[in-house]
Amino acid sequence: MTHPADFKRNQASSLDLALIRHIKVNRNAAERRAASLLNRRTVKKEYQAAWLLKAIQCIDLTTLGGDDTPGRVERLCMKALRPLRADLMQALGMQALSTGAVCVYHEMIAPAAKVLAGRLPIAAVSTGFPAGLSSFETRVREIELSVAAGATEIDIVITRQHVLTANWQALFDEMRAYRQACGGAHVKAILATGDLATLENVARASWVCMLAGADFIKTSTGKEGVNATIPVALTMARTIRDYHERSGFQVGFKPAGGVSSAKAALSYLTLMKEELGNAWLQPHLFRIGASSLLTDIERQLEHHVSGAYSANHRHALP
Repeated sequence: MTHPADFKRNQASSLDLALIRHIKVNRNAAERRAASLLNRRTVKKEYQAAWLLKAIQCIDLTTLGGDDTPGRVERLCMKALRPLRADLMQALGMQALSTGAVCVYHEMIAPAAKVLAGRLPIAAVSTGFPAGLSSFETRVREIELSVAAGATEIDIVITRQHVLTANWQALFDEMRAYRQACGGAHVKAILATGDLATLENVARASWVCMLAGADFIKTSTGKEGVNATIPVALTMARTIRDYHERSGFQVGFKPAGGVSSAKAALSYLTLMKEELGNAWLQPHLFRIGASSLLTDIERQLEHHVSGAYSANHRHALP
């Protein structure tokens, strides 16, 4: 992950329980604002193409299947390094382009590192992903092993029961331990928002994780019944804005799960621009966790260049 020279990584502070308990979210207002973002006129033609190229740069290209193989991961990494065909790159005037990172299980770090050779970040899901219910010692050790194996980013899952029982101190302590185990690797806290019941729980969990030192907050594992949604993303983006105003630190945001269309990616880019500003439209502060999204973006860019849509299989991922 490349950061600006003046970027300050988030640092853990103390847990302010009064602040956490005071947080309220107006669900109706959040849903109205989310609807207004979705119903706006979208960008067209060359402006849409430029936004879609930006979306590619912010993708965590992901494979988290039980049938993953080293060969599949190696092909995925080659796709991450060259996400568009040479003729499309030339037609769009692009000299170089890659996704933001590759996201894999621990066992697939080695084949990813073999291909990427330090050219892109490797994110590893950890801490008993997706449920996060293995022993605490096992979860911490899993982080340490993934960092030792070459992961430069760790996507952890929080213990949802801490949120559902309002045990904010336990969540804070857990996140602090995960951040410490990551060392120099950046840590993304997956809130599994579909399991958290309310937007207030989402906002409070976001604050606790940021106070404990999370570099990113992420919506979902992609395995819950409900994954990334615009109201949830709006709630999390606003906690990031408020945290930045209070602490001076910029924390990143990653929607994940169900973001599979170019239209959806544009909605999240629009949300980031309007709620957090252009500074957050960069890979060090915004990622989209996705596997099939790149296929649809490629199809949209080919339509922009040629005027015709191509079949999905011409852009298939491994």
